[in-house]
This record gives sequence, C-alpha cells and structure tokens, in this order.
Amino acid sequence: MGRRPMKIEDLVRITLVSGPAASPSGREAAFVVTRMDLDANKYFSRIWLLEEDGSYAALTNGPFDVAPEWSPDGRLIAFASRRTLKEKERGGEVWVVRRDGRGEPWMIAKLKGGVENLRWSPDGRWLLLISGVGEPDKDVKVVRRLPYWFNGRGLVYNVYKHLFLLDPRSGEVRQLTKGEREVVSASWSPDGRKVAFVAFSDFLKPYLRDVYVLDVESGEEERITKESMYLLDVEWSPDGEWLAVRGHRMERGFSTHDKVWVLGLDGDLKLVSGDLDVTNSMNSDVRGPGRGRLLQWGRDGYVYFLATDGGTVHLYRASVEGDVELVIGGECVVDEYSLGDGRIFYVRMTSTQLPELWVYEGGEERRVTGFNDALLSELKLVKPEKFTFKASDGATIEGWILKPANFEEGKRYPAIMEIHGGPMTAYGEGFMHEFHALSGAGFVVFYTNPRGSAGYTEEFKDIRYAYGERDYQDIMEAVDYVVKTYGFVDPERIGVTGGSYGGFMTNWIVTHTDRFKAAVTQRSICNWLSFYGTTDIGFWFSRDQIGGDPWDDFERLWEKSPLKHVKNVKTPLLIIHSEQDYRCWLDQALQMFAALKVLGKEVELVVFPEENHDLSRRGKPKHRIERLKRILGWFEKYLKAEEKPTSGEKS
Repeated sequence: MGRRPMKIEDLVRITLVSGPAASPSGREAAFVVTRMDLDANKYFSRIWLLEEDGSYAALTNGPFDVAPEWSPDGRLIAFASRRTLKEKERGGEVWVVRRDGRGEPWMIAKLKGGVENLRWSPDGRWLLLISGVGEPDKDVKVVRRLPYWFNGRGLVYNVYKHLFLLDPRSGEVRQLTKGEREVVSASWSPDGRKVAFVAFSDFLKPYLRDVYVLDVESGEEERITKESMYLLDVEWSPDGEWLAVRGHRMERGFSTHDKVWVLGLDGDLKLVSGDLDVTNSMNSDVRGPGRGRLLQWGRDGYVYFLATDGGTVHLYRASVEGDVELVIGGECVVDEYSLGDGRIFYVRMTSTQLPELWVYEGGEERRVTGFNDALLSELKLVKPEKFTFKASDGATIEGWILKPANFEEGKRYPAIMEIHGGPMTAYGEGFMHEFHALSGAGFVVFYTNPRGSAGYTEEFKDIRYAYGERDYQDIMEAVDYVVKTYGFVDPERIGVTGGSYGGFMTNWIVTHTDRFKAAVTQRSICNWLSFYGTTDIGFWFSRDQIGGDPWDDFERLWEKSPLKHVKNVKTPLLIIHSEQDYRCWLDQALQMFAALKVLGKEVELVVFPEENHDLSRRGKPKHRIERLKRILGWFEKYLKAEEKPTSGEKS
C-alpha cells in the first residue's frame, strides 16, 4: 500500500511531545505528551517518564497535566493541572506524583490565578510559583490601568502576577511579592535562601523591567539591575555568584536581538552571547505545552540557551567570560531542552519530522521516542527545497518551496505564498502541518524570511517605521524569483496568506497589487489607529514599530494602514478572525470587511467564537480543522483550474 499525501484531518492524529525535565540524577526525564480528541474537542496531556535504559511510559492519566518538576531527591514530580476545574473556570492546580508510579497523584493546592514558573526549592521544602492576584469586576467594569485585557488571559485590568511559596506537605500558600506590579520569571538561589525575579510596575511601559533578589525568610528584597531593560528570564548560577538574564537594552526597540547577560549581585552586567538572536522564534503548528526554560545553567558552569539561526534553532552555551560554543546544531529546530548529568534531553523537529524527544550524550544524538512514527509511515511528505536570492538592494533572502505531494513532471500548479507573523519570527525547519496539508491538496507552497524576520542580523530584523516597504519588496521579489526559477509554478494562479503581521502584510499586498488571484488574511491588522487603543499591546507596540501615537502622528499611522488604500483591492479576500483575539482585536477584521463590502469587492468574513490570537496553534481541534478547510476551500475556488504544461524550467 503506497503512501498518501497529508490531509487536514491528520492534524488530530499528531502527538505533541514537549516540556522535557531532567531528573536530579540527570539520567532520566519527565516530559509531556499531548493528543487531540476531536469528539471531545479538547487536548489531553499526560506526564510521561523516560527511564535511563531508554524505555518510557505514562506516569499520569491527565486530562491536562503539564510542566513536570522533579523534587531534589528525585522521589516526586510536581506538575500543573486543571483536573478539578470546570472548562472555562479561571485558575490552576499543583499536583504531585511519585516517580515510581505507586499510588495516585494528589493535589496540594488550587490557585485562582493559575500556576506558572513551578520550581522546587533546593532543600525540597517549598515549591515556588507565579500566580495572579485579584480578579476583574463581575458586573460593571471600573478600569484604572492598561491593558484592559490580554490575549489568552481575558480581562486583566485588576490582576497582578506575583510570587508564591507552596508547602507541598500542608498545602499552605504564602505570597512573597505584593503591590501593583507583575512578576515575569523567578529562580532559587543554590542555598534556597533567596529568590531572584524579573518584574515591572509601569504598565504603560511593561517592557521596562528589573531584576530583584528577595530574602525568603525576611521578605526583604533588593533591586539588582542598575538600569531597566527588556528582560525575560533569570537563572541563578550553581555557584551562587551570578544571575543569567535574557533580554536587551532596546537599542533598536523590539527589533533588538534578545541576548544573554551575566549579572553580578553588585549589578554589573556583562554580555556573553555575542551577536546571536537568543530566542526560539521558529513557527510551527505542532507544539505542545512547554516549560519555557530557554535559559539554563549547566553543572559545568556554562549558561545554555537556544538561538534562532536563519531557518534553524540551535542550542549554544557560553562561559562567564563570553566564550560561545555550539552544542546541538544541524538542519533542525531544537525546540526545548533540559540539562542532565552528561545528558541533554531535548525536543527536536524538522520540516518533515514531527517533534520527538531526543538525547544528546557524548557528542552523539539519538531519538528516544517514536509517537508519530505510525502516522509518518502512512504519509508522503515533501521535503521543502531551500532557495536564496539577492534582493534588489543586495541583501540575501532565504526561502523554501514545497511541491505538491503528487507532483507530476510537465504540469503547472497553483501556488500559495505563506507569510509568517511577528514580524520578528521565522520560517524554516519548524514542522508546519498546514503547509503539508496544502501540498497534499495539490498546491505548491512557498515561504520566505523577508526583512523583519528573526534569526539574522539586527539590521535585517529592524523594519521599524517602515512596514510595507522593504519587507513588501522582499516578498514580491520572492514571487518573481519563484516564478522565474520553478517552471511548475503557474504565475497566473498564485495566492497569498498570513496571520498577525502576516495578516497585515496580506492586507497591505492586496491594497497595493493585484498580482495574487486570491488571498486569505488571518488575525490581521488593517488600521494602526484603532489597533493602538483596542489591543493588549497596541499602546506601546505601535509607537515602537510604526512610529507614533494617533494624536501626534495620525498621518504616519494612517499611511501605514491598509484600510487607507482599500479602494485599490481587486483580489478576492477571505478574512479569518477570532472573537477573543485581544492581540489584533476583531475590529480589524470588521473594518476591512465592511469597507470591502461597501466598495462591492469580493470578500468573506469567518469569525471563530471563543478563540483567541492562537487559533492556528492552540485553538479547539474542531476550529483548527474548520479554519484549514476554509483556507483550502477559498484557494481551490479561485486558484484551481485546468493544469497547464510547463515551459521546461527547473522542476
């Protein structure tokens, strides 16, 4: 029996592997396995255990168990869950299970504000965590700060994230930090007496953050950083002398690379990661719930981190002196990792290999799980071909192209260009079910990393105040290159789609050219003026990236808004949006739809209820399937026609 192309419905057969956590011995690992249930329309996650001999089995039964954390003696594993909470009820729970699997897991705490950053103290007496304090008004909303709401969290105007200690024996919860501020991340000192944490208190500038050290017994805290920076993570070194932090000084605003710094307890700061873009910005629609530990200290005294490098994500390490070494590289994405004793447990994927758990040991890599082997054995997946071209200003642009799964020589095929979000993210070796499903349906799929993308230089990444200019040129020149180079692409049947920034760019494209015969814009932006005041990040993101405030810079924001140019649209446009998308609010879709309907253009609007900005990645399984069917149906309607012979170019 031959292999078949990937279908949209195969999405729910994919097993999501994520969240590895090395045991204290460093020879075993707990990790998370998530599966989609189409009938229940939910995700079900369980904690699994990888033993030293390579065998692995489920340790918990779910239905939503994530973020495993080992006790220092290796006997217990704490994890976050929602076992007793109703479907839409706010909050989270902390549970504990024995490593040997004897007996049932038991709940030790339920917190209305959720559970994040779960960490055992070095002596095993406490669990450190971050949870929300406060709740929005149940009836009339009285708002005194921004943001009003936040994507994926809902209303947040009365909620502040703080540090808590949890006694795993009694379930007693003690709040460590207070006030109108928000804690972002935290780490124990090696002796367990102190906690370092990143926090901010200026909600109009939530990107200006500081590192504090708190004495657990006395409750006293000290600000360590001498200057506020955009900081994401903090990790205490094993010798207790340094704090590793990830972030930047915003020299290029949010287009600045995240970097790794070592911070002395006296406040002195030293860069150790060089020019690397220290982030995992790779796009993928097959990720499970992770632990968010991009930055970790090794027992060898090095600080380890992930960095996006073009179309790949690799694991590096740096010494306190700033010597940087590649640890795990290759044409792949190292998606998550956890440091053991001589072993590194990590989740790895490529553009044709679904995420699985791997082990790095003695300079060698080996795959240890095969949850998706059966599915992949059925499928005919096309490996994307990488290409590069010189843009008109001399810069090198990277891209990839997938042939249709049932490609035949001598035919020309309709093609779809995909544009990533961000714009400071990347395409490459991240597995994209969507791309393979479109390839399986008979389309060429191609995608690039134009100016604004992560993983290259800061200059390449910096398109502040110039959205729709050099980035737009790169995208259109990529179309020219693909049509010229690949004779199997029908130049008269090319569509375009993208989400978030990619949705903005799709809107910009259809208001500036009729080159594409169909377009699908998703979770998009069409009006920077209204985006400014209606979204969770608009009031600072617009100023940083577009270059102003509506009252002082009206013309600048309006000129960069696709809605201003909407009369130019000739391309049939499908608009997909989520009802609870607070990153790019629903008003963006409604404005674009209303304008095009009034102008008599070909347009359709599809709104997904009870979904947010992450519909394509973490939406309800049925909605994810429906979204893909709507995209495919739109492109089949406008791009599918009788196949034409090629003219003999590259195939």
